[in-house]
Amino acid sequence: MIAPLTEALAERGYDKLTPVQEAVTAPGLTESDLLVSAQTGSGKTVGFGLAIAPTLLGDAERMGPAALPLALCVAPTRELAFQVMRELSWLYAKTGARVTSCVGGMDMRDERRALERGAHIVVGTPGRLSDHIRRGSLDLSDARAVVLDEADEMLDLGFREDLEFILAAAPEERRTLLFSATVSPPIAKLAEKFQRDAKRINTLGGTSQHADISYQAMRVGQTDSEHAIINLLRYHDSESAIIFANTRAAVNHLTARLGNRGFAVVTLSGELSQTERTHALQAMRDGRARICVATDVAARGIDLPNLNLVIHADLPVNTEGLLHRSGRTGRAGRKGISALIVPPRATKKAERLLKFAKINAEWTVPPRAEDILKRDEDNLMADPAWEEIPTPEQAAFAERLLAEHSPLEIAAACLRLYRAQKCAPEELLAPDAKAPAKDRKPFGPSTWFALSVGHDDRAEARWILPLLCRAGNLEKDGIGAIRVQKSETFVELAQPFVAGFKSALGANGELEEGVRARQLDTPPNLAPAGRSGPPKGPRSFDDSKPRGPRPGPKPYPKRDDKPEAPARAPRPKWQPDTAPDGGLDKAEGKPKFDKPKFDKPKGAKGKPTGKPKAKYAAKGKPAGKGKPHRGQGK
Repeated sequence: MIAPLTEALAERGYDKLTPVQEAVTAPGLTESDLLVSAQTGSGKTVGFGLAIAPTLLGDAERMGPAALPLALCVAPTRELAFQVMRELSWLYAKTGARVTSCVGGMDMRDERRALERGAHIVVGTPGRLSDHIRRGSLDLSDARAVVLDEADEMLDLGFREDLEFILAAAPEERRTLLFSATVSPPIAKLAEKFQRDAKRINTLGGTSQHADISYQAMRVGQTDSEHAIINLLRYHDSESAIIFANTRAAVNHLTARLGNRGFAVVTLSGELSQTERTHALQAMRDGRARICVATDVAARGIDLPNLNLVIHADLPVNTEGLLHRSGRTGRAGRKGISALIVPPRATKKAERLLKFAKINAEWTVPPRAEDILKRDEDNLMADPAWEEIPTPEQAAFAERLLAEHSPLEIAAACLRLYRAQKCAPEELLAPDAKAPAKDRKPFGPSTWFALSVGHDDRAEARWILPLLCRAGNLEKDGIGAIRVQKSETFVELAQPFVAGFKSALGANGELEEGVRARQLDTPPNLAPAGRSGPPKGPRSFDDSKPRGPRPGPKPYPKRDDKPEAPARAPRPKWQPDTAPDGGLDKAEGKPKFDKPKFDKPKGAKGKPTGKPKAKYAAKGKPAGKGKPHRGQGK
């Protein structure tokens, strides 16, 4: 291995390489194309950084002057591209390599100027890299290696055309390293087209997916999902945690709820600008925020330090989403917990996800309030502050406390102050318990009033209620039932508000806008509209009584009194006109026609083939001497 890279790994605390890093740096693979399958969090970024080092440096230990890029790394998302750039920057820092990025959402002019100054390694997203190549600001003619990180995700996001365009713009003699969680048929087709005798490396066979992650499926009541999330955060008291939701609206709602409870929380979703997303991740890395609520935009490639808790507020869509979400924890040998919030309606879906992902999860319930309070005591007792030697000022203050208070009072106050810094835990229902119905207090004693408007006046309860509150000096709690009838409306008022309502009425009992009110001595009869007579009793289904024959269909009534229609007079027959003028038949008023006579040749069908004799005879031409008729020949 090249010495500058070995020194960088030692400074970062790498005492040994991960399996995928050892596999891609094998001595016989320094010039080969690679098709690598490895789980997320296995050190792939450092792995392909070590794998392309011999191709970029050769026998040298430092890079030459920065000019056209020597290596190109393509990542599916902006966050993953920035993370790859950070990893390669510290890995190649001692070689003098210049690493730059080209990602969507950033200023393209700044990226163009950085490329003009020269770069050894370029990291970017497919769309932005394609734009730079088309505009001539990115020249890959000197590229020696191209790395496709999370290739399956890039194909799922629809970047196939961009990837093919980028690979076609690079020299054919380059090395192509393709990293993917799974080698699906589209990935195999892409590798076959753009790689040369690629060596297949699979590091998934020996170990199960995410062996360092403890999966827990939390059964919660239908209305206790958010309460369970709060209790999980309180119980584990993690240095950093990430909560996944399926929609931006759910992310915003959870962020507001946790912020109101005192948690230091940030948001990560697709609606944020790149600057806002970068600031959110930096707040998590700096420790200014401890909880990140995100959509699946953060499910790939995001590496947050000391992240040991992942909560699925909404179940992922498929097993790939579950694995990549959970892969944010349990990285580089650290342990982590992935908790699925499972309300009763989502139990079957959770079971299918875990089954298809081949994960054995522990089915349990969220921590209860008493468990969290007991955990607070244990955390307080295990705090390293007890082992520190007090300063003289602290010792003097401790003596003053002991002089004024007993040790029991001091210890109790210490526990109260510790819990005051954290939000109170939530009381949870049993997973199969239904939410208790809200007890509605009986309304009364009350008095009824009748208003002079009803359905005929297009009255509705939605405008009568604010009218009563505005003009009747009432509150909503003092108004009971509002029953709109045909010509008037009955309103029930609580007895303490009756006097104030009467004082608000005018001299004629007018409330407002021509609406008058009068007090009723007894509650009104609020029978449903359209019912006449007493209400019908329950139907009888006594089978002991014999049933009569079912009546047949009623015959239609005969209409014998229908008058007969008058008979029509027969139409007169047409007679040929004998009028001397030959124009109109004066008797009938109809035009007169002369039917011409045609020559009928002797044949089987007897169809007329010649011209009318009367026409040619009138002009003095012999019959048959004119222009031959069509079909007669010359």
